Amino acid sequence: MQRSSTVTLRTSLYDDAVAIVEQEYADDLSLDDIARRVASSRRQLQRAYSEIGETTFREHLTGVRMDRAAELLASSSLTVREVAHRVGYRQPAQFAKAFRRRHGVAPSAFRSRPGGAPALHASLAA
Repeated sequence: MQRSSTVTLRTSLYDDAVAIVEQEYADDLSLDDIARRVASSRRQLQRAYSEIGETTFREHLTGVRMDRAAELLASSSLTVREVAHRVGYRQPAQFAKAFRRRHGVAPSAFRSRPGGAPALHASLAA
């Protein structure tokens, strides 16, 4: 059993890191950068992600990017390449691979799917 002060600290670190990722997901973010900004060590932030968020920094960042990408694909006429760049990917092929892994279909297929938005909601609930 962890001390309540440890849980409180890790919860605060996790919440602060999540807020940064939510705002700056399109930027080139790293665990070290976020740790520095929330005044923590890399290892403490890794523990916060693991214990509080039950994920890793990389999984969280990718998830946020893919969910934002799905929103853009469903609601805009941006090209897949433009969406990839807007969510922080320099290489559209890397973006497409990550998108397929998260949503089960290629970005172009996601957009052309009838009612692309309901598929988004299903993936967000998962």
